[in-house]
Amino acid sequence: MHTHGQTTGSADEVVVMILLLVAFLVYPFAAMVTSRTYKSWPIRRYLFWMTGIACVGLTLIGPLAAFAHLNFVGHMMGHLLLGMLAPLLIALSAPMTLLLRTLDVRTARKVTNVLKSRPLQFLTNPMTAAILNIGGLYLLYMTDLYTLMHQSIFLYALIHFHVFAAGYLFTVSLIYVDVTSHRYSHLYRSLVLIAALAAHKILAKLIYASPPAGVARAEAEAGAMWMYYGGDVVDIFLIVILCAQWYKATAPRLLTTGDNT
Repeated sequence: MHTHGQTTGSADEVVVMILLLVAFLVYPFAAMVTSRTYKSWPIRRYLFWMTGIACVGLTLIGPLAAFAHLNFVGHMMGHLLLGMLAPLLIALSAPMTLLLRTLDVRTARKVTNVLKSRPLQFLTNPMTAAILNIGGLYLLYMTDLYTLMHQSIFLYALIHFHVFAAGYLFTVSLIYVDVTSHRYSHLYRSLVLIAALAAHKILAKLIYASPPAGVARAEAEAGAMWMYYGGDVVDIFLIVILCAQWYKATAPRLLTTGDNT
């Protein structure tokens, strides 16, 4: 569908590749250096980070990115990687924890104060994060924004940044793996997750029934199915992690209560 010759093979792709390479290397370097002073950084977190960055790279450069410019199915594959899987993997790598133990104490306290600020409290509220994440997708696919995105390289970059940032914010607002300055109850987070999952599925059905402007019906139907079922795969991990954290937080109390009766 879209052939405006944007980023493929362009200077923009080179810039993206350099940024991703830096991100790919800085994290393990910081982890190894700080492991000399603190507890050894878990291997799984290296893997989460590198896989997450790879997912971002697959979306923005290379064959899949080129396919996404031409076909809505490719676009939806990119959405799943950039907006769902990459945020989950990177959240599991706990980058903020690593950042804080990399910085000197004075700077780390300043970063901590920022994390505790009211704007961050507002953004990390699960409801706010869900609206930014799912609401942004409705805006993208239910208006002309999807068409406009493929006519402006600035808008294209901005929307992709939003998709990742909103997906990451949504993920870290639901599961507490990294540093979390504002915590909400498991029940509240679960209810927001259920509502967000429902809204995501409804959007997939809307795309199936009424394709975005300029998208062929066959592509829209196939893309909607990728969104519907592909999203389930990532959502299952979110549900399992949230439920496991809830069980871990309440099980000792239940056991204690049971012992007393």
